[in-house]
Amino acid sequence: METGADALVEAGDEALRAGEWAAAERCYRSALELAEAGEALFGLAIARWWSGDTGEALRSWERAYAVFRRHSAPGQAVLSAVYLCLAFRMSLGNDAAARGWAARATELVDEFELTEMRGWVLLCRAYLANDEAKPHVAERCAREALALAREVGDADLTLCSLSELGAALVELGEAEAGAALLDQAMAAALAGEGGDLDTVVLISCRTITTCSRAADIKRAVQWIRAADDFNRRYGSTHLYTTCRTHYGSVLFAVGDWQQAEEELQTAMKIGGGAEPVLHAQAAAKLAELRLAQGRLDDAERLIAGLDDQPATTYARAALHLAKGAPKATISLVRRRLRDLDEEYRERSSLLDLLVAALVTKGDDRDLAARLEEVAAFRRTDAALVTGYHQRALGRGMAALGDPSAVEHLEAALSAFGSVDMRYECGRTRLVLAQVFAGHDTETAVADARAALACFEQLAAARDADLAAAVLRSLGVRSPRTGPKGLGLLTKRELEVLGLLGEGRPNRDIAERLYISRKTVEHHVASILGKLGFSGRAEAAAYAVRHLGRTSAPE
Repeated sequence: METGADALVEAGDEALRAGEWAAAERCYRSALELAEAGEALFGLAIARWWSGDTGEALRSWERAYAVFRRHSAPGQAVLSAVYLCLAFRMSLGNDAAARGWAARATELVDEFELTEMRGWVLLCRAYLANDEAKPHVAERCAREALALAREVGDADLTLCSLSELGAALVELGEAEAGAALLDQAMAAALAGEGGDLDTVVLISCRTITTCSRAADIKRAVQWIRAADDFNRRYGSTHLYTTCRTHYGSVLFAVGDWQQAEEELQTAMKIGGGAEPVLHAQAAAKLAELRLAQGRLDDAERLIAGLDDQPATTYARAALHLAKGAPKATISLVRRRLRDLDEEYRERSSLLDLLVAALVTKGDDRDLAARLEEVAAFRRTDAALVTGYHQRALGRGMAALGDPSAVEHLEAALSAFGSVDMRYECGRTRLVLAQVFAGHDTETAVADARAALACFEQLAAARDADLAAAVLRSLGVRSPRTGPKGLGLLTKRELEVLGLLGEGRPNRDIAERLYISRKTVEHHVASILGKLGFSGRAEAAAYAVRHLGRTSAPE
């Protein structure tokens, strides 16, 4: 006989299926006032997760798990453990808790011989393996989960397994086959084939993340738009933040830096409380953008306190190199490489950065050893990986005097160009210019000019200064057309420069910025040195031209 609590739970379930989260929450809370039902707690957890309250969602799933165990409902307890595993990993990045709940789900499936639930446990393993840079494990688990899903006729599990298998194949270098599975899972999920809205979120986030990281720009943008359309109807904080984070990453890659910044800042704001993992990813990518702009201090502030997040490794290592600390870069990159599967995609960009640091450090013996590792890391159908791989080889070989360096660098340029990664194309052309500088001045000048044009168009001030320096070394006078040197200044120095442009004396600058006159003098001297000016009048004129400061002093 149906009780009042049962009716309320049924009404809550109906509201969940319709995406009416507030209505579902009211039904479940009313049911819980009558009795502590596991079904009501489970539904409440889903409603709160969709509303962006990750903390209460996790607490409700934990309570639901405990109730199901007390009431001898092992199948529902396994499902609670599966949701806890995925939520702890997706939203909080808590790998220990995620692995713990996956293990608990496995134990219950084995203990109670819950064959129909085994596929969901395998899906958890595949999801964790994909996130932990173990694509071989992810592929195996996803294939097993897919077989079980088809055997029992579970449409949601089938689509989720296809998605995880597709992601694993992309990571393993089978980009075309993997992308086809991701497309298939996304299309079916958005059409409602699985029937569970949670399935759409899981598959959308996996697809968007994989396409973004693989620099599959067109596919990433198309699915982000489709996911945004879904999200306008149902509203998932996790999916919204994922879209903003990876759309920002895509825009950064193709050179739309202003829009990229807006997307990444939105992701950081939304994800700061409920989605710390995505917050860290957005902060790391925005830090990479700040590095490209030459704003090192801003980049450092963005990733401060996020050392425990693997997503920030590249940004932190690149920041060390930009600050002239290649040893710190080498140490950090090597530590991360030890945690990654030998064929994981992230290795390519890290190896490229490692080679750049070794070249800067001038350690030819270590460089030669590392180039052997780079040469062994071969992927044929992933343009992004090919680009980083070939540039690492070319840069390293050039440092060791190997004439085949140019061939690898030109292959890198072609690979980056094929996925429209303008900034990486510019950086590769700059390396080519440096290689040609010793024996083919005409080609070196052409490549350096192309790099400079790219950097000035993107407002990559620091790289533009480096390209201009190469051109000057080749005898080209006044190569810069845009503002020179801005990327070398700290945020405080930019503030001081702007006030110089207003004609303010050191006393006024000190009062305006709440610093001492001696500190102002130090900043002015640093600005003159970095920009190569003979005096503050020249710096002030420069500020008027490039910072728009024309006000008279108050």
